[in-house]
Amino acid sequence: MPRLVRLDATGPIEIPPQDKSVWVCGCGLSRDLPFCDGSHKKCEKMEPESGKVYVYDDDRKRVVEQRDA
Repeated sequence: MPRLVRLDATGPIEIPPQDKSVWVCGCGLSRDLPFCDGSHKKCEKMEPESGKVYVYDDDRKRVVEQRDA
């Protein structure tokens, strides 16, 4: 079932363990959830404060609609 999830982050969230950091997706676009796969690069230029909600296709690859928040 498709879902619209509002996320404000435009990059990953670091979880620093003892040996090596783990990066968790903060944008919702990763194909390897909950881990970051670099997909946030597509939304880095979007402004979370713009009042827009971006609706992506089922593959989370392209914006199909913009809505007011």
